[in-house]
Amino acid sequence: MARAFIMALMLALGLGLAAPAHAQSVSDIELGSGDVGKMVSARITGAGYHDFRLAARSGQNLFVSLMAGVTDGEGSVHFDILPPGSDGVAIYNSSSRGNDTQIDLPADGVYTIRVYLTGNDRDTGKTVSFNMDLSIQ
Repeated sequence: MARAFIMALMLALGLGLAAPAHAQSVSDIELGSGDVGKMVSARITGAGYHDFRLAARSGQNLFVSLMAGVTDGEGSVHFDILPPGSDGVAIYNSSSRGNDTQIDLPADGVYTIRVYLTGNDRDTGKTVSFNMDLSIQ
């Protein structure tokens, strides 16, 4: 009986210490040959993130501009650009380089623009809406 109590207690403590799961959203963006660009809007809460995937060719220029919208925090929203086949290593990080960029793409394939929160907004579970302007030329 004591062993069952200890096992139940360990299970309860383990569940209480488990890290919360964070939502991830994925959106595929299609830019046709006549498209000048596309504006996308979404929102993120806490440690969640939103991936926007788009196909591109080597040598094309990708333009990204990210703007925070309505927030219950500080609006600290940023993005990384992940190349095809990346395991999370970015070729551009806006939290250190700014939320507007033009980057020459190094390879053919599907690129991911991962939008996420930083600082107090991330740590305290705040929600930030955002608008992101995308263009490939």
